[in-house]
Amino acid sequence: MISVPELSLVVLVGVSGSGKSTFASRHFKPTQIISSDYCRGLVSDDVNDQSATPAAFDLLHHIVGVRLARGLFTVVDATNVQYQARKSLIDLARSHDVLADAIVLDVPEEVAIERNAGRPDRDFGRGVVIRQRKDLRRSLGKIQRDGFRRVHVLRGPEEIDQAVITYEKAWSDRTELTGPFDIIGDVHGCRSELETLLRELGWRFDGPLPRHPAGRTAVFVGDLVDRGPDSPGVLRLVMDMVEAGTAICVSGNHEQKLVRALNGRKVNVTHGLRESLDQLAAQPPEFVERARTFMDGLLSHYRLDGGRLVVAHAGLKEAYHGRASGRVRAFALYGDTTGETDEYGLPVRYPWADEYRGRAMVVYGHTPTTRPEWVNNTICLDTGAVFGGHLTALRYPEREIVQVPAEKVWYEPAKPLGDATRDPGMLDIGDVIGTRHVETRFGATVKVMEQNSAAALEVMSRFAVDPRWLVYLPPTMAPPETSRLDDYLEHPHEAFEELSAAGVGEVVCEEKHMGSRAVAVLCRTPEVARDRFGVADGSTGALYTRTGRPFFADTGPLVERLREACEPLWAELGSDWVVLDCELLPWSAKAGELIRSQYASVGAAARAALPEAVAALEAAAGRGLGVSELLDRTRRRSSNAALFRDAYARYCWPVDGLEGIRVAPFQILACEGRATALEPHAWHLSTLALLDSPLITPTRHVFVTLGSPESRAEATAWWEELTAAGGEGMVVKPAVPTPGRVQPGVKVRGREYLRIIYGPDYTESLDVLRRRFLGKKRSLALREYALGLEALTRLADGEAGWRVHEPVFAVLALESEPVDPRL
Repeated sequence: MISVPELSLVVLVGVSGSGKSTFASRHFKPTQIISSDYCRGLVSDDVNDQSATPAAFDLLHHIVGVRLARGLFTVVDATNVQYQARKSLIDLARSHDVLADAIVLDVPEEVAIERNAGRPDRDFGRGVVIRQRKDLRRSLGKIQRDGFRRVHVLRGPEEIDQAVITYEKAWSDRTELTGPFDIIGDVHGCRSELETLLRELGWRFDGPLPRHPAGRTAVFVGDLVDRGPDSPGVLRLVMDMVEAGTAICVSGNHEQKLVRALNGRKVNVTHGLRESLDQLAAQPPEFVERARTFMDGLLSHYRLDGGRLVVAHAGLKEAYHGRASGRVRAFALYGDTTGETDEYGLPVRYPWADEYRGRAMVVYGHTPTTRPEWVNNTICLDTGAVFGGHLTALRYPEREIVQVPAEKVWYEPAKPLGDATRDPGMLDIGDVIGTRHVETRFGATVKVMEQNSAAALEVMSRFAVDPRWLVYLPPTMAPPETSRLDDYLEHPHEAFEELSAAGVGEVVCEEKHMGSRAVAVLCRTPEVARDRFGVADGSTGALYTRTGRPFFADTGPLVERLREACEPLWAELGSDWVVLDCELLPWSAKAGELIRSQYASVGAAARAALPEAVAALEAAAGRGLGVSELLDRTRRRSSNAALFRDAYARYCWPVDGLEGIRVAPFQILACEGRATALEPHAWHLSTLALLDSPLITPTRHVFVTLGSPESRAEATAWWEELTAAGGEGMVVKPAVPTPGRVQPGVKVRGREYLRIIYGPDYTESLDVLRRRFLGKKRSLALREYALGLEALTRLADGEAGWRVHEPVFAVLALESEPVDPRL
């Protein structure tokens, strides 16, 4: 039985003919095995070309390095009988902070020679095997000291054939623990404050150990000891909770120094160590030994909740999550230091959290601050309890901070407590430029090309609203497949068929309002806007277009009216802020200049020219000229032009300031703690029905059971009624959102409305339009939908502003025409 770490480098060791390749193919995936023979073939087209060996091993090391950097288990299939060959692989594993195991296949010399003789490609003779065997025999006595975590030696063909490979999780891998957690900052011997904090968190002390009625788990970030009045009391409480399974704890640098002192090592008795040693000296020896063993066994960090949470004493950059090395442990215990000291004699630290871009939340302590602040999805919970500050906890996943004040100043700090440096809401150009891969939890990792990012940056930096409000951009919507019905380009039948084929049983058909798509971010008070979104200019929200631009020069008055209209939502949602998906009516309120310069000019020209052309052609026909075909076409064009003018005119009505403006909300995208965009559409429509204001226009809708022909027919008749009355059409959506599988919405537009899109005479060229390609738009809609949901989920989870903005920016980039980024 051979047990290897799930993330490790396994080095096979054995002479040519020992069966390494056969062993590897039997126990590991083909993609996990990097063979020297295969690499030699890649660089020379001949696996036996020994002159290509240096180049082959350069390639092998490169491939292995790439795999380890990506966190992939890797096996090296080479002889590796010489120390230098093994050392280079061990060094490679260490450079990527992964463990290395060796599996030695030790077979008799004659067995290897006989196997090679049976292979026509192995005609190098006995001498090679004999030489390799000597190297292996010399290595076997020393290989344990090479630096491998463990060396597994299989002697003879029988042991090799009977071997079984199993995998060990990393000790830091507790991803199966999903919480909820109460993560507690540096205690430093403050036993009384710790008990007070646990009670504040809801823990009960009515038994031998504190327990939480909701089954929460306490997570300690280390530095339980030193400086404070009762380090033994803190150790006793935490050890008992860990043994009872109600707590876990990572090591702090103070635990490590105390263990070295207890082990008799020479250490500087500074920074509160003397207090701990004196307090432990008054304890029974068996308790001191128990405490020493406990502290010595603490790990550097834990990955929790499926990898979404990382706890380490001094924090941990993303490249080190789940890794194992002295370098990782040092970072987790001490942070990233420059090697210099400041004027107080303390280490100067790199602000690693400012550069953190990982998806996992990192919670840590170590560096005392006056208050906990989120910096790029990281937070420090050391708020100087022992220095007279507070003892702080973070409720996870709620992201709620709970604090209790220190009972007194137990230890004078060496320097004043500091604050976090970076505003977590501030964005950096490095967050968006260049080719990027944006990961989402909705079935897609979206690639954004550098050329598109450059174009989006130009638009956003010049025209967009304050990016702190820019928390969502809606996805594009694709039309259905082209209708087979005469005179129709789009019809509900194709939308229903498409969604039914995708496995959707029920859809909602929502009226497509005659307006402009809008996103509204609303806060109950200016204080909420300041505290939640970091906007301190007195505003209570923003209203912007689907490309992130403000509708008017000053949308403040409209935002204020909309906020007042949405007053019923605060109690209904249990939130002081909300994000809405809406339509702003009428279309002319936003597109007045577009209508005048493009649509109205075409309509006016057609009304002036085409009747004259018809009259002239009628006169020509009356004189017997053969213009009947042209006359019929011109009459149709004149009729089409009138229909075109009627189509866009329906989207225009007088607006005087805010008078005449209407807002039609149809989806609640997010509120505090909830990405409500994932709720069924029935919930959205019923909740929005609570709004009763002249400003609000309701969204008419019908639900359709796709398996019922009657239900389909009723919805189709409703669509025909809407479009006959001049309506744009409807949007067909799965009744329950299904991210990653089907289109979020299929727009089915009316026959006359499509004249605005394709021109007055589009009905004359339906055969051409029916060949339109929709695949690109459908793919774009799915990717943008995943990005939008990711942004809303990050927002609801309280992640840093740049994390929310990243997928929002990606949506705009996908919609942007590429430009040369050098411009």
